[in-house]
Amino acid sequence: MTPLDPVHLSALAAADPKLAPLTAHFGHITYRRRPNGFPALLGLIVEQQLSVKAADTIIARLHAGLGDVSPQALLDHDHDAMRSYGLSRPKISYARALAEAFHTGAIDADAIAALETEDAARALIGLKGIGRWTAEVYLMFSEGRLDLFPVGDIALREAVAWLDGLEDRPNEAYCAERALVWSPYRSIVSHLLWAWYGAVRRGEMDRKMNTTAVSA
Repeated sequence: MTPLDPVHLSALAAADPKLAPLTAHFGHITYRRRPNGFPALLGLIVEQQLSVKAADTIIARLHAGLGDVSPQALLDHDHDAMRSYGLSRPKISYARALAEAFHTGAIDADAIAALETEDAARALIGLKGIGRWTAEVYLMFSEGRLDLFPVGDIALREAVAWLDGLEDRPNEAYCAERALVWSPYRSIVSHLLWAWYGAVRRGEMDRKMNTTAVSA
């Protein structure tokens, strides 16, 4: 587990005073670093448009079935076997394309890690089934990059609405512009907003960042 850096939190609170209550309340949180490379991207493909519980179930079945979570092991499995793990036909196609790209060397985790963030995101987006959200989440959680704000994430956009007192959830363009003031620590703000969103959904805080009786 990786903790948030107090230096980063202080810089963010100074750059955007609206974040100060969040840095104070959630400064203690940690986040889980994922492995990099093929297993991480395969997991993200599985997770797309699924609940956490459903995705975890399918990933567990997939790992158990593959044994060795490698491109070759996946390519050795036919469609029926992959379907038995709970993967949809489109995701089987994406998973096989990903495995083929790693197997042939068309994509390489070390080469991605050596690229600048936007170049790395573009390289990942070039893979079938990998969109910008998936690419950015991979770069955040598997490579620990600090300056990403996945504007395609609905929870983050909802939290931005709360932060700025907006009546409606803002679009991606608004959030991308809004996040510029948080650079070079936009990933840290992502973690803070995700934590806030989760706390609100659990009834532990409200949208004005006040703790409720549930957490008292």
